[in-house]
Amino acid sequence: MSTDWQLASHSDEATRACGRFFGRTAAAGDALFLCGELGAGKTCFAKGVAEGLGVPASVPVTSPSYTLLNLYQGRLPLYHFDLYRLGDPDELLQIGFDECLYGQGVTLVEWLDRFPDLQPDGLLVRLDYGTGAGERHLSFTARGTQAAAWLQRARQLLAETEERP
Repeated sequence: MSTDWQLASHSDEATRACGRFFGRTAAAGDALFLCGELGAGKTCFAKGVAEGLGVPASVPVTSPSYTLLNLYQGRLPLYHFDLYRLGDPDELLQIGFDECLYGQGVTLVEWLDRFPDLQPDGLLVRLDYGTGAGERHLSFTARGTQAAAWLQRARQLLAETEERP
């Protein structure tokens, strides 16, 4: 089972569609860590994950830059963290990070790379700017067996469908 995968996205909608595959194949306890520069598509990918989990379209999915955590209800709860404004790993305890990670829902974290010593198991997604307008390069690395299984499920669903990111 491959623990690494790369994908090119040519638009925001394609990045979002890729996120939908991960939302559709997510299981309780899955964790997703999004890294990349400002504007690289982390929140766009997160919106796709929420859609794939069945979060109602009427619910706006936004980056929790100031609230630090947004909770969305779909077929599984989605715990969406944004760690950009945090500077100390102890602050993670104060916002309930440990309580959500590997719990009954799916944990999605933007800016985990701000804490390089923190390397929890999960699916690491690196989003980088591509060469064309709206183009992104997505790199997936699975840390741990649960994350590797999730990556495999998402890749399999992508291979079986006509919808392409």
